[in-house]
Amino acid sequence: MPRGAKTPPRHLADLSPAERKEAVAALGEKPFRARQLSQHYFGRYEEDPAAWTDIPAAARGKLAGDLLPELMTVVRHQTCDDGDTRKTLWRLFDGTLVESVLMRYPDRVTMCISSQAGCGMNCPFCATGQAGLDRNLSTAEIVHQIVAGMRALRDGDLPGAGATGTEGASRTEGAAGPARLSNIVFMGMGEPLANYKRVVGAIRRLTDPEPDGLGLSQRGITVSTVGLVPAIHRFADEGFKCRLAVSLHAPDDELRDTLVPVNTRWKVREVLDAAWRYADVSGRRVSIEYALIRDINDQAWRADRLGRLLRNHRAHVNLIPLNPTPGSKWTASRPEDERAFVAALEAHGVPVTVRDTRGQEIDGACGQLAATER
Repeated sequence: MPRGAKTPPRHLADLSPAERKEAVAALGEKPFRARQLSQHYFGRYEEDPAAWTDIPAAARGKLAGDLLPELMTVVRHQTCDDGDTRKTLWRLFDGTLVESVLMRYPDRVTMCISSQAGCGMNCPFCATGQAGLDRNLSTAEIVHQIVAGMRALRDGDLPGAGATGTEGASRTEGAAGPARLSNIVFMGMGEPLANYKRVVGAIRRLTDPEPDGLGLSQRGITVSTVGLVPAIHRFADEGFKCRLAVSLHAPDDELRDTLVPVNTRWKVREVLDAAWRYADVSGRRVSIEYALIRDINDQAWRADRLGRLLRNHRAHVNLIPLNPTPGSKWTASRPEDERAFVAALEAHGVPVTVRDTRGQEIDGACGQLAATER
């Protein structure tokens, strides 16, 4: 059970378009005010009632108080990579802390968001997992991280070269300063599929056309999981075109039972079989996330076993140089071991990428920033 018991206040982003009309009508306002509110929040990222000039002044406070309550406040931002990476620590309405990260690259902008405050999966090399689970985030708390990020990009808060973006990306101007959000990854704090209903609701808010939602492309969204097999099958049935990322970290059950404790319930083969079904249904290649940990899971024979499991499947391996947490015995692999691991996978014809490390000097590993604030 999560430690926190308070429920976040209801917010516009928690509601479907039809539910918004009902909520507005219950306040004694015309149902079309729901669309106006949605346009301000999802289309203009505007939460200040004073700016809602198309809504009568007498109605603004009531609508704002009931449907756009303050969900989260910035504790602090930390930047690195010449300003191209910005990590934000948020304090939620009940004092809970969560994190999100904006990462600007020459050809894209990616935002990493949290779906839970803390995490209950207990992976020993993960700062968030070691902190335990406080509570699930609401749909609106998830969505608001992206709305804030899109506002920051629009306003030019991250310097650097402009990003090209993808279909459905938020529209901005200029090649420098403002940029567009092209990718969202549910790889921040928490196990997304353990907060299934709210994460699915958030994906709908992110991808519904404006003004019902943010109008982003499902193809630009990646949802990670440690391997909750029933939830993966359920997610496949949603009909989304999002990418699924499976945090595997070991190809053998003996080691994975230790690194990813949920493996004691659903073994590697079961997890991968569910992932292949998602790939078949969605038409999207599955990303296999693998944190390389020195002398733990980076041996050549494990790379060979992983290659044998993945070859001839619609999969791509994302090798992650471990971002060590303070005081941890876990650390990144040696460069020569990393190269050998890549070569072994490529020998099986498995596509592999070594993730570009970002944010190490700003407690970049998820959960580190929140841990320093506790």
